[in-house]
Amino acid sequence: MPKVSRDSAEHVDDHGVVEDRHEDVDGYTVSFVTFRQDIDATPLLKGLPDDRCQCPHWGYVASGKVTFRYADRDEVFEAGDAFYTPPGHAPVKHEPGTELLLFSPAKELRATDAAMMKNMAAMQRG
Repeated sequence: MPKVSRDSAEHVDDHGVVEDRHEDVDGYTVSFVTFRQDIDATPLLKGLPDDRCQCPHWGYVASGKVTFRYADRDEVFEAGDAFYTPPGHAPVKHEPGTELLLFSPAKELRATDAAMMKNMAAMQRG
């Protein structure tokens, strides 16, 4: 049976304000994400349908607090909460020190990540 931990994750992407340790397991990406600063990811989702993440995520908040915005509401999850975010969300607030464990369909996550990396590069260029 495949398994992954924060320390054994094959990929480590350190973006300064966010660290993402992740590995694909049977068509799903398991991610251990740490937010060092509060960030609003809305600008990074530009160009996706409705400028929102279209990848569903199942997760657990190990520490801190995160807010996801939908067209009609905000949902807040705190340490100890398990959650599901369907397509059509934007992560808009993260307390510094927030740690999430996420399970996401790998194919959909790759499409979202590609858009986010493109937008991040454009923002860095000015």
